[in-house]
Amino acid sequence: MFDGLKEKLDRFRSDVEESAEAEAETEEATPEPEAPETEADADAAPDETDADAEAEAATEADESGGESDGPGRLQRAKAFATGKVVLEEEDLEDPLWKLEMALLESDVEMGVAEAILDQIRSNLIGETKSQMASTGDLVQDALRDALLDVISVGQFDFEERIAAAEKPVTIVFTGVNGVGKTTTIAKMARYLEERGYSSVLANGDTYRAGANEQIREHAEALGKRLIAHEQGGDPAAVIYDAVEYAEANEVDVVLGDTAGRLHTSSDLMAQLEKIDRVVDPDLTLFVDEAVAGQDAVERAKQFDDAAEIDGAVLTKADADSQGGAAISVAYVTGKPVLFLGTGQRYDDLDRFDPEELVDDLVG
Repeated sequence: MFDGLKEKLDRFRSDVEESAEAEAETEEATPEPEAPETEADADAAPDETDADAEAEAATEADESGGESDGPGRLQRAKAFATGKVVLEEEDLEDPLWKLEMALLESDVEMGVAEAILDQIRSNLIGETKSQMASTGDLVQDALRDALLDVISVGQFDFEERIAAAEKPVTIVFTGVNGVGKTTTIAKMARYLEERGYSSVLANGDTYRAGANEQIREHAEALGKRLIAHEQGGDPAAVIYDAVEYAEANEVDVVLGDTAGRLHTSSDLMAQLEKIDRVVDPDLTLFVDEAVAGQDAVERAKQFDDAAEIDGAVLTKADADSQGGAAISVAYVTGKPVLFLGTGQRYDDLDRFDPEELVDDLVG
């Protein structure tokens, strides 16, 4: 999963290592200029304090734009003399540009890519490392911190939320057509069952012909009760009936399907608003395909603007080598990715763990 993105992140690490090592070799090979010795110099005993003061003054002049061999050169030379190497902006300029292109090619949203690059700069520029240590370790840590910062936005513990909520918990699923919303509901029923929660399915997709048959097949395969009305009925009424059934029968969770829609479908968006008023769901989850990349990110933002969502589920994550949607959705919407669909079986719904994902991406 996300193998293409892993390769690009690893390439960035290698690029920085190569750049820093090349610069360090240049520093090692460049002799420090010697000042001409005067009679006074020959007679005077070397004073370590004065030498330190001169070095500090030279460094200040260098940092303030005075004459020097280049930006940060004295700082780098001093660090090298003590067995360390300083990472400077010139070490990162080309690798960061390549990383930016790689992130955009991986469908990471532009603002998210910029946030990642900014944090990497902040974490790396001016960092010193022992010559015996690995630049790659520094880069890996900086990548991990930057990715985790953008991926973890809005995260909450789904299972804790379900456990703490008054029963029945009502979860409504929304998104565009054909992204695996109904199958995700079936997977969620299995996920909850494995954790000791009963559930009832509600077909609020009264718009699409064949929707009842599709969700009924899942309900029968899972041994779950399905609440459904005739095609063309009121979706809010269907989910409301499911909530009443759950209350009467001590069912823990109501899983409500809705018609696939675009955010521009005013009548269908009005249906969501009515469901929100009538049912007041505990959670509204946006479902889209991980392989949709930036389209999924933009749709998540549009749905959140039109009818506020609480989190997202990305299907087909197992077929996505880029990872752009998984990295970008939370940062763009402020709402977390909660689950990844990773296959065709009912068991193929994985809790989205930002730390686990980042460790997998950067090694």
